[in-house]
Amino acid sequence: MNLASIPSPSTGVIELGPIPLRGYAFCIIIGVFVAVWIGNKRWVARGGKAGTVADIAVWAVPFGLVGGRLYHVITDYQLYFSEGQNWVDAFKIWEGGLGIWGAIALGAVGAWIGCRRRGIPLPAWADALAPGIAVAQAIGRWGNWFNQELYGRPTDLPWALEISEGPNRVAGTYHPTFLYESLWCIGVALLVIWADRRFKLGHGRAFALYVAAYCAGRGWIEYMRVDEAHHVLGLRLNVWTAIIVFALAVAYIVISAKLRPGREEIVEPDKDAVAAGKADEKKDEKKGDASDAPEADATDGDPLTKDTPEDGADDSDPLKKKDTAAEAADKS
Repeated sequence: MNLASIPSPSTGVIELGPIPLRGYAFCIIIGVFVAVWIGNKRWVARGGKAGTVADIAVWAVPFGLVGGRLYHVITDYQLYFSEGQNWVDAFKIWEGGLGIWGAIALGAVGAWIGCRRRGIPLPAWADALAPGIAVAQAIGRWGNWFNQELYGRPTDLPWALEISEGPNRVAGTYHPTFLYESLWCIGVALLVIWADRRFKLGHGRAFALYVAAYCAGRGWIEYMRVDEAHHVLGLRLNVWTAIIVFALAVAYIVISAKLRPGREEIVEPDKDAVAAGKADEKKDEKKGDASDAPEADATDGDPLTKDTPEDGADDSDPLKKKDTAAEAADKS
């Protein structure tokens, strides 16, 4: 008998007049705003401009949502494409089902496009956003609480989660794995902030630390879950994914630290200053070309200073021409 437990909401939807507010979607939206807010503060502290993180998030977030949904649908295709299922449900993202692996992967593609358009390095932007992403995940996991999903094995611990009878679930008390992951993500965010201040992480290493730390927690939390999942060699697919991604993140931290130590000095060049610098360079080049050209004789083109025949002789005088001819005949 449980003396204490965590109750689950009776419904995941709050009706605000004609507008249904779904708890899962609400948590995702709040998480995105918090991530952008934290990322913006860190970006400005690194020397970037306010608003840049939000501008790039406009690209990253839609890509991330699509990637997260694709990963979920592909890895749990039987929920949508097996006999008796409706494939249209694959588009009902508000009912839950986002894979963080796909969200980060495809979200990075959107972020790369946004960074390229702004002329800033993607690793620096990712470093600034890393703790915010972890906090966003911590908030987003409460969407699973609204939907009564992604819980763990049965337990009678004081913090057990109450689950009511419903489709694909049995009433009882279970490990609140959503809460475990939420708390873990908060710890990951604090770890990244501390390590970034202590070691001045740069060139994507703060983001890689977030990935590695998240995977370390996701591995054991995933192992506790009891929802349907594909297994490989006795382990859930997401456990293997966490192990592989963890190894890649650690390898990146080690190799990157050797190849590119320290952190970026400039994360966002001033476009106006760059344009002004290029204009000054062009002016300097023009001045250099003008100084290299041969100087014209100051007397060229001046009729008052043109050289005239010696002794003031004028070739146009016919008498002087005759005298000259006579002198030449005497000499011969």
